[in-house]
Amino acid sequence: MRSIIPLAVVTAVYFASVGAQCVAAQPTAPAPRQGHGVRAADDAREPAVLAACESPPPPADGSPSRAAPPATSPTPREYTVTAIPRVIAAGQRWKQLWSESGLQANSLSFFIADGIIAADDGGILIPRAEKSEVIRLAEDGKVSVVYRDTHTGGALTRSKHGTLFVAQRELNPAIWQLAPERKLLANRYQGDPLDCLGFGLNDLMADNKGGVYFTMGGLYYADPRGKITRYDENLHTNGIVLSPDEKILYVTADADLVAFDVQHDGSLTHQRVLLTLPDGYADGTAIDKDGRIYVSGDAGVRVVAPDGNYLGTIPTPRGVMSVTFGGLGKKTLFALMSTSYGDHTTAQIIAIPLLAAGYPERAK
Repeated sequence: MRSIIPLAVVTAVYFASVGAQCVAAQPTAPAPRQGHGVRAADDAREPAVLAACESPPPPADGSPSRAAPPATSPTPREYTVTAIPRVIAAGQRWKQLWSESGLQANSLSFFIADGIIAADDGGILIPRAEKSEVIRLAEDGKVSVVYRDTHTGGALTRSKHGTLFVAQRELNPAIWQLAPERKLLANRYQGDPLDCLGFGLNDLMADNKGGVYFTMGGLYYADPRGKITRYDENLHTNGIVLSPDEKILYVTADADLVAFDVQHDGSLTHQRVLLTLPDGYADGTAIDKDGRIYVSGDAGVRVVAPDGNYLGTIPTPRGVMSVTFGGLGKKTLFALMSTSYGDHTTAQIIAIPLLAAGYPERAK
């Protein structure tokens, strides 16, 4: 027997089905971003953290929490390396060793890679914040993952004693020790979480006392017990490195290379501008065994004598962010380039041979 369905019922079912399809086709709002791979400033929970600060962050002035890489061109620029006595021979060329691309999304492009340091085997360690891991790039080009679950870990630093630290950049930024064991060093300043400073956790420099200097809008020192003290006067800081004897701390701030005297307890005195770089934009830093400071930026790597004398620039195909020594005898200079087009960005590690050698007792 044939079943007969009233027309009204058929019509109702049809329009209900069409309506459901229309609702399903509507674009959905992106899910709030939080957790691993998301820096604190982009985390959906950050406003609640800031609302609870005893000392709220200063009003935003429109400047980024970390200087973004300079504008780049689709075509690498031509460059010629001229000799810098006892630093580099004329005619040397940079060689690309590693490259990785990804979506820029809401994070700055340095989240693909940043804060590189020398590895124990002659290669380098590369933190990948968006993947919350650290990789080792060996001299032969092989890549291996050496640390995972770094909580959006960015810059790395290792002391003379081999203690390795990472800048945890996600919600509730912190300085974590990765080796020889994992443990928290510092995550609060004057009772507040570091979020309340209003800037992203940037670069690190471990000393031989068990403490870590770091840049986060200003210049801070986390002593071996985790107590944090601020030492700069009105600096918007970036890269950071200690002299080989750890008596002087160098910090980049806009176009300036700034120096501080280090006291026996790790405290800092005598802030002074060592040099205003001739082509601006000071970013990452490294140091060689003779105390020369290497400062990355748009023009390439600027080389500065310990007395502040500008020695010259090692030009690069594009602007560079981080620099470190590595390789056999630490006579290779590694640099991180970052190129952004639209919503995509590419990080590249390049290397060049030097006459100078990095300081052997520290990773950077």
